[in-house]
Amino acid sequence: MARIEYLLGVWDDTRIRHYHRTERGRIVEFSLQLEIEVEGAWRPVIRYDTAHGSAHIDRFTLRGKQRKEWMEEGFRVALTRAERDLRQNWQLYREHFLRGEFP
Repeated sequence: MARIEYLLGVWDDTRIRHYHRTERGRIVEFSLQLEIEVEGAWRPVIRYDTAHGSAHIDRFTLRGKQRKEWMEEGFRVALTRAERDLRQNWQLYREHFLRGEFP
């Protein structure tokens, strides 16, 4: 079993939290989350994870509302999609979140 965890700073107040675990070379769980520091606390903006046994996306507003979207991909493809999406779109997601919208 291999476990990978790290934080990737992308702006002064914005980071990506990455976690994934493999067993025998297979992704068995993951969580990637874009976070913004608001008033001294790190807040989730968008999260890709497997917390309910299936890959999905949780989107958050500044006021804490949440929207869930289920993904059809397997864990490996979903993890790759999540990494690409957050690295390419973090600025847009940040802007929407700070305006009080869903990213």
